[in-house]
Amino acid sequence: QVLGGWSKAYNRKMNLSTLPLTLSASVQEKHLDELGHMNVMWYTHLFSRSTCGFLDLIGVDQAYFEQNERGTFALEGHFQYLAEVRIGKRVQVRTQAIGRSEKRFHLMHYLIVLDDDVLAATAEFVGAHIDMQTRRMSAFPESVQTPFDRLIREHSSVGFDVPVCGIMRP
Repeated sequence: QVLGGWSKAYNRKMNLSTLPLTLSASVQEKHLDELGHMNVMWYTHLFSRSTCGFLDLIGVDQAYFEQNERGTFALEGHFQYLAEVRIGKRVQVRTQAIGRSEKRFHLMHYLIVLDDDVLAATAEFVGAHIDMQTRRMSAFPESVQTPFDRLIREHSSVGFDVPVCGIMRP
């Protein structure tokens, strides 16, 4: 889908349909805060699940964690809340691979309210590949580097400026 300006400061169109769908959900009553919209902790939850959905695409899934004793940790996050998300709304998250280093990765998540065709929030994350025995960062194996690098190349030509905060690096 092509969304209108994702915020008044960025009056441009964003076609997010080329990015992988990493989560679909519906907002339930338990997600609401006292103001009647989705509580900030649930954005974090949805974006965390979306990171897992993205990692599944590059082979870093539950089997990978168990077989290799490797995992991922979140290192940094930057959120932008652009529109309210209310009860009963259907949402989806699309995820963009921005970059990676030997041991770290950089992602951008886009939370879309399908019912309103609006971008409600973005989440920029830097995470690390972790050796769970030493609990230290470790290099991505080639089996993960190859699909990750392919997605970074594909996602680098999305046709809009990625709304990164500008201070996070993999």
